[in-house]
Amino acid sequence: MFNPDMSLAAINQMSERTLAANLGIEFTEVGADFICARMPVDSRTLQPFGLLHGGASIALAETMGSVASTALIDLSTQAAVGLDINGNHLRTVQDGYVFGTVRPLHIGRRTHVWEIRIEDGEGRLVNISRLTMMIIQRT
Repeated sequence: MFNPDMSLAAINQMSERTLAANLGIEFTEVGADFICARMPVDSRTLQPFGLLHGGASIALAETMGSVASTALIDLSTQAAVGLDINGNHLRTVQDGYVFGTVRPLHIGRRTHVWEIRIEDGEGRLVNISRLTMMIIQRT
């Protein structure tokens, strides 16, 4: 399903000097219909009360869905841009890592819809998000 040129090394290199790098997001696995990443829960991603910031979870979700859409399109003629995201924060995390998995709900010519599940180190659901990406033509 994903472009074979989108290896883990290529994805992580593409993330250099971006928000993903600033938040410590690291892509860890590319499967036939999913991509996994992890993000540290540390001073970069905590809110003032010592809990994982909800915005950091949403940033992880949007980063993962954007990469997944990018891995499906012809980058010489197309670009993937975020259209809508929503997320439910279900559990707090204070340290360690959170782990995300993105899977497609809909892959169309002009839109992609992704489900992103973010879990703590014990596999408990922390956040579930849905991201809609628009596929545009490069000019």
